[in-house]
Amino acid sequence: MAAMFTCCLSCCGDGGSGHIPLKEMPTVQLDTHHMGTDVVIVKSGRRICGTGGCLANAPLHQNKSYFEFKIQSTGVWGIGVATQKVNLNQVPLGRDTNSLVLRHDGSVYHNNEEKNRLPANSLPQEGDIVGITYDHVELNLYLNGKNMHCPASGIRGTVYPVVYVDDSAILDCQFSDFYHTPPQGFEKILFEQQIF
Repeated sequence: MAAMFTCCLSCCGDGGSGHIPLKEMPTVQLDTHHMGTDVVIVKSGRRICGTGGCLANAPLHQNKSYFEFKIQSTGVWGIGVATQKVNLNQVPLGRDTNSLVLRHDGSVYHNNEEKNRLPANSLPQEGDIVGITYDHVELNLYLNGKNMHCPASGIRGTVYPVVYVDDSAILDCQFSDFYHTPPQGFEKILFEQQIF
C-alpha cells in the first residue's frame, strides 16, 4: 500500500514532472456556428431572440438526455431536437425530416405532420419551464416538472437540441443546473468524451 501511495505521489503529487493538466470540458450551450442569420444569442450562449433557430453545440450521444427551456417572453417559438441538416432560417421547424419540435401552440411536429399535442389547458406560458427527454426513439415533454404524456418520435440520425424564435419570443436554455429534477434515468447532455 505504501509503495502504491509513493508511486502516486511521485507521478502527480506535487504538480512537478509527470503531472498531466486536466483539459477543461466544454460547456453545452447554443452554437453560434449553427444558427439562423437573424438569430441573436446572448447570456453566454443560453438565451435566444430574434428570428430563426439554433442548435446546441453537443449532439445527444448518450442513451437518455434531459434539457430545459424557460419561456422569458411569449411569441412564436419551438423546441426539440434536430439534425445539422435542418434549415435554421425557416420557422416554424418540424416541416421536414430534420427536426422534431414542440411549437408554441402545443403541437409537436415532424416531417410536416402533427405527431402529438399538449392538452389544451397545458400550453406553456411566459415564465414556464419546458423539459425535454430524448432516448434516441422518443421525445417526451414536461411542463414545470410535470410529465405531459405527449410522446413523439420519427427523427433519425445524430440529433442536437434545437430552439427557434420569432415574433418577439425570448427563450433561455438550461443544459445543466436544472429548474426541475430530470426524470429517473435521464441526465444532462454529455459531450462524447465524457461518456467513455
